[in-house]
Amino acid sequence: MTSPRQDPLRDPRFFADPYPTYDRLREGCPVQRIPTGSGGREAYLITGHPEAREAFTDPRLSKDTARFFAGLASTRDLHPAISRTMLASDPPAHTRQRRVATPLFTAGRVRELRPYITGVVDDLMSTWRPGTEVDLVADLAVPLPVTVVCELLGVPESDRATLAGWSHDLFDATDTDRVDRASHRIGDHLTRLVDTARATPGDGPLRSFLRGCDDGGLDRDEIVSLAALLLVAGHETTTHFIGNAVLALLRHPEAFDRLCRAPDLIPGALDELLRFDSPVSVATFRHSTEDLRVGGVDIPAGFPVLIAPGAANRDPAVFPGPGRLDLDRDAGGHLSFGHGIHRCPGAPLARAEAEIALRALVTRFPGTRLAGPPESPVWRRTRLTRGLAGLPLALA
Repeated sequence: MTSPRQDPLRDPRFFADPYPTYDRLREGCPVQRIPTGSGGREAYLITGHPEAREAFTDPRLSKDTARFFAGLASTRDLHPAISRTMLASDPPAHTRQRRVATPLFTAGRVRELRPYITGVVDDLMSTWRPGTEVDLVADLAVPLPVTVVCELLGVPESDRATLAGWSHDLFDATDTDRVDRASHRIGDHLTRLVDTARATPGDGPLRSFLRGCDDGGLDRDEIVSLAALLLVAGHETTTHFIGNAVLALLRHPEAFDRLCRAPDLIPGALDELLRFDSPVSVATFRHSTEDLRVGGVDIPAGFPVLIAPGAANRDPAVFPGPGRLDLDRDAGGHLSFGHGIHRCPGAPLARAEAEIALRALVTRFPGTRLAGPPESPVWRRTRLTRGLAGLPLALA
């Protein structure tokens, strides 16, 4: 346990298993004021499901990060393309960028992409053989969504691994300098990519993306910012979705075996897998623009507010027996993709990638088990997302 004066989301034990901390906080009060970081600042943390849904849709909770930090001393140096994304803005700027992003992830567009996604999975698993070991994260969960989102945006193949590495650094909760450096590398690289595409005749996914941005009235900075958001958010959380889902299933062999026998159950199991171990532990920054009340708790104007989908998805008042993986549960109310106007527009694509990857695993290697003890996987030290550093599998 951490003391009341410590940030409970920075305890080393939190990264390995946040749920005891979330349970303790929720039982105390589903909306409470906590210390954050090492600067003495405080924020309100929301761990209850009804309270999180309410907060996600309250317009008095602003996503405009620049507005909150204007005039405040800070040692941070994030690239503007990262610090001022659609996720860090309010309408009308948010509305304008979302209008451009949404058509990329419609159900129809995702259906068109499914053969390509299947082909990528086939390629990545082409060397897998029964009786061998693979790292699910490095060998599938990372390269699959990186490849797909880069293909969607028209990022050259030669750039993809480098951008994925910088994106990985961007979520390092232990080294803010590393985060800042990664943000500049991503922002500068995408700026050059956009400028080069503008100056080069031709067609393709990137030019199509730029035309959509132009039609939506986005300026150059907004285009780079949107591209950065789609690139980073478009693969980082999907990587964790796939890794967390496979770990959960293999820690519950009866559930894994059930999907092996009936792979057509996989689409219906995705919501419960998302609920059980959300790839988004804490949603991105919000702050109160005026006094408000959430879940019976008064939040003064001018405070950061952290909404924790990972905690809300384990609220026993909404999901009885929340620590149990139950593939028959109606988990459609989970908050892993957020809620309200900032709900993840890429959710249909993430679901398709996870479904295709899981189907390939259970049909080709139905005897697969964890290569090490169930408690051995190492989790990344990041408070916003929750994901594995690696997941060794013994294929069979």
